[in-house]
Amino acid sequence: MYAPHFDYFRAGSLAEAHRLLDEHPGARLLSQDVRAACGVLGEAAGRIGDPAVRNRGTIGGSLAHADPGADLPTVLAALGAQIEIAEPSGVTRTMPIDDFLVGMMATALGAAEILTAVIVPALGSGQGAAYEKFAHPASRYAVVGVAAAVTVQAGVCKTARVTAGGLVPRPTRLEAVEGALVGQPANAATAAAAAAKADDDLGEDVIGDLFASAGYRRQVITTFAARAIARAIERAG
Repeated sequence: MYAPHFDYFRAGSLAEAHRLLDEHPGARLLSQDVRAACGVLGEAAGRIGDPAVRNRGTIGGSLAHADPGADLPTVLAALGAQIEIAEPSGVTRTMPIDDFLVGMMATALGAAEILTAVIVPALGSGQGAAYEKFAHPASRYAVVGVAAAVTVQAGVCKTARVTAGGLVPRPTRLEAVEGALVGQPANAATAAAAAAKADDDLGEDVIGDLFASAGYRRQVITTFAARAIARAIERAG
């Protein structure tokens, strides 16, 4: 696959970047290379599309685009990332990713605002995270994706964030799953029991298409949730 022709501008400052966005409607930002502080982020990035897509795409670009089948928004939501946004006036604000991603290909970014930073908490001792997805064989987008981040102390799951993507318009916290994990033994049996509650939080907006119906997606999310949670628990040990 060959990339189409495009013009490239390197902004020398944030103010210049704002000006270029205003002068070129439809332009997209290519942010600086980011080396993730936690392994799951790099792991998920390595499973995106193909080498051409991975070499041109960015974390910030994926978040700003907010495609429901994208991997990184789901992972960053499970990690509790914070999003920094710069306004044209130079004022910056920071918001939780749960507030930044508002719908299918919709974010809290204004027309001339720029996503300037993604703040990801580093995983410490007793913490683990994992991402599992059922990828579309052609696009590699997530048909179903589940990211899990847990804290384990003395063999018990103390905190959990589990997020579903791919089958919903935006990354969705699986609160029933999280509630079934916290306070329970950190093992594969607990992961499987909690994953069985995944459908409870999906609502009525599950995506269906010619490749996989909404009903099929609802069935398979349990498997991928169990895998992600079990791997996160294992990594926290």
